Amino acid sequence: MDEKFIKARDLGLASCHVCDKVVRLDDQRDATCPRCHSKVHYRKHNSLNRAWALLISAFIMYIPANTEAIMLTGALGQQSSDTIISGILYFLAHGDWPLALVIFSASVLLPLLKIMAIAYLLIMVNRENTLRKKEKTRLYLIAEVMGRWSMVDVFVVALLAALIQLGELSSIEAGPAGLAFAAMVILTMLSAMAFDPKLIWDTAENKK
Repeated sequence: MDEKFIKARDLGLASCHVCDKVVRLDDQRDATCPRCHSKVHYRKHNSLNRAWALLISAFIMYIPANTEAIMLTGALGQQSSDTIISGILYFLAHGDWPLALVIFSASVLLPLLKIMAIAYLLIMVNRENTLRKKEKTRLYLIAEVMGRWSMVDVFVVALLAALIQLGELSSIEAGPAGLAFAAMVILTMLSAMAFDPKLIWDTAENKK
């Protein structure tokens, strides 16, 4: 059973979604933050629809991010390409399992877990599930932290592409998966930002 609590909304208070300053709204539906002059309201407008749209787009980008080439390598006139998965298999085959584990966790597992976590929260809010509110809020905070660790491959490829440009002898370029991967990470971050975690604590009658 969830313990009883008093919400800021019941007291006519709302926090600014930009700078987090608490503002009194009383009977107003919207107000202006005195600190950053942004619009303040009890809940983010159209939060669920925007979060779903961004999350679905992120999942669509997740597929080419892991199946297309993320790095194009040229050496002595010969071209080769590598996907994230092929890179992981390469390191495993050469005994570099710690590096393979880091790449797998940061580039494959964490983005998928974040997508699944946000999808779970959205489904629970849509179904008006009021159980384990504290645990769901913690899950949302963890999902937000996950996003910053998902760009390892993109940073590595960008660094190698900048450093290794030796004409016909050797060169490295970013593949199409790099753009898809970056788009996927950004879309999941935007989806988490669009979702209003306060909806987890709302009841059916005031979930608007």
